[in-house]
Amino acid sequence: MDNLTHSLVGAVMGQAGLKKKTGLAMPALIIGANLPDVDAACFFWLEGAEHLGFRRGITHGPPALILLPLILAGLLWAFDRWQAKRGKRPEKRLPVHFGWLYALSFIGCLSHPLFDWLNVYGIRFFEPFSSAWFHGDTLFIIDLWLWAILGLTLWWSLRKEKKGGENWTKPAWIGIAVGVAYIGANWLITWFDYNAGGKYSEPYPAEYISSPAPFFFWQRERIARLESGRWISDAWGGTAREYGYSNSEAVQCALPDLEEERKTNSELDAFLFWTRAPMAEGERDGSVVLYDARFYDPRARDRFSVALPHIRCDEIPAD
Repeated sequence: MDNLTHSLVGAVMGQAGLKKKTGLAMPALIIGANLPDVDAACFFWLEGAEHLGFRRGITHGPPALILLPLILAGLLWAFDRWQAKRGKRPEKRLPVHFGWLYALSFIGCLSHPLFDWLNVYGIRFFEPFSSAWFHGDTLFIIDLWLWAILGLTLWWSLRKEKKGGENWTKPAWIGIAVGVAYIGANWLITWFDYNAGGKYSEPYPAEYISSPAPFFFWQRERIARLESGRWISDAWGGTAREYGYSNSEAVQCALPDLEEERKTNSELDAFLFWTRAPMAEGERDGSVVLYDARFYDPRARDRFSVALPHIRCDEIPAD
């Protein structure tokens, strides 16, 4: 999910009562909820699509979820000591307990991969022990409705706390319940679409992905690979997405054997490691570009596609 969602999740957990456990509890929860995304720094040294093979992996796996909270807790504890030595420590701050700082940093970090799992992009839960990808297909990566639920919950709880209300944690628990119900409802929508409207409906696709819509959470983009190897989108209703470089020239190619090619092409290797829905598209000059049918966007080639100028397109006829 996006970092605003992760931050709101950490803040709401704090307002549910966890921030009463130790001083600097809210920074531990909020920063911890974002900390696995330190892998975004890979954009400074990786080229093109190479980031696809690195993101949502090692910093989201078990070793990182133990070590990152430990580093964060140590930094926060040292910051509190530094402020105290300078006489700048806020008087109202609770005493800082390192054990609780670590526990809350760990809870924040743990929430991150759980929420990242909810979208179609995927996550490698067990890296480096296993590089298997897991996909929840439940929420769009930026869910405005979840923003609203978490944001209103945080505002309500903070407002009650500021007014001196005794039950300022109650709004947070209500918001958590509503948020869990919302996520559960979205999971059921995806499950129903996959089992009743997609995978087992004609033309019986070989692969099927039920992808949540950006705003209309009750809708799903239906992405399917037919037995011919051709990818189609929203074939069972709604507006079909056009694959291809123009609406009248949607040229899809048979996926070539790229096992040898990927040994010398780091971008291709990263793409094939990450992709869930590899699709080959012919260019006007007859060469091939690889896309992922979940993120088809010719305008963003450096992020979700790989050009193969020396590979020729073997066109798949339209069904």
